[in-house]
Amino acid sequence: MNLNELKSKLRTFKKEDIVITYHAGLRARVRKINFEEVKENIVNPESLVHAEPQKAKHEGEEKYDCYFAVSKDFSHRYVLVINGKVIIVTIIRINKSWQRILERKGK
Repeated sequence: MNLNELKSKLRTFKKEDIVITYHAGLRARVRKINFEEVKENIVNPESLVHAEPQKAKHEGEEKYDCYFAVSKDFSHRYVLVINGKVIIVTIIRINKSWQRILERKGK
């Protein structure tokens, strides 16, 4: 599934269809990430810039490692499982300056 197909699929969900696991909730609170912002990013995925499919544990599930450019300085990384609902497995905040440094070193 390409990025635009995933964006279209995410738009079909409502905020009520999003489940935040205990681990993801704990990580978000520690990292001071707002749950409403996370849910808004998923149902309105305009800031989704990269997604990598991963192997799902159960048949009928889809799993993605997603990167959302939420501001000039920060990105959010969510690991999502889609199985009729969107389950957020983990939430990480990434400082974009580190991302730029790594991109430069990779060139």
